[in-house]
Amino acid sequence: MIDTVILLAFVPAALALNVTPGPDMMLCLAQGMRSGRMAAWSASAGVSAGALVHVTVAGLGLGAVVAAVPQAFTVIRWIGVAYLVYLAVQAVRGGALRTDAKGMSTARAFRAGLFTNLSNLKVIWFVLAFIPQFVVPEAGPVFLQFLAFGAMIALGGFVVNGLVGAYAGTLGRTLIQSSKALGYFTGSIYMALAARMAVME
Repeated sequence: MIDTVILLAFVPAALALNVTPGPDMMLCLAQGMRSGRMAAWSASAGVSAGALVHVTVAGLGLGAVVAAVPQAFTVIRWIGVAYLVYLAVQAVRGGALRTDAKGMSTARAFRAGLFTNLSNLKVIWFVLAFIPQFVVPEAGPVFLQFLAFGAMIALGGFVVNGLVGAYAGTLGRTLIQSSKALGYFTGSIYMALAARMAVME
């Protein structure tokens, strides 16, 4: 269902986004620092579960809209361009990364990851801005493509966030010390995605 060329473009972009720090990664990092590796992996699993919920909701909504009004895909694309530019500016202007989450058991860490992700409504806007760049309505059901791409992002996020939390002692200090450079790195990724989305047909 997904063209190989599109998949080869999607995987590096998704991986680059997975390794850029955000609230979810900082939660996993904090759990690794305070409660150990199992809590970090549990928090990461909760984050990915929440991401899948966002992807499902966004995919169902996008699929229904595109089926009813095919031109809506173009409108959604330009909204995505604007939102990615906004994220780029916020990433560059962002301050130091925070890791002040409290330590907790593995079950509580999972719930914390789940609710942290679900309560961040920006996630659903992000997936609506990012994933449609790789969806081809003519290639098959929009929802199934959306879900497949979202599952890949969630899996990549689980691995990356879990590893960051598991090796929190070393990675934590590095991430915090280089937060400004990471902000520029993240911002450049968002701007590149916005530019690609603006010129795509």
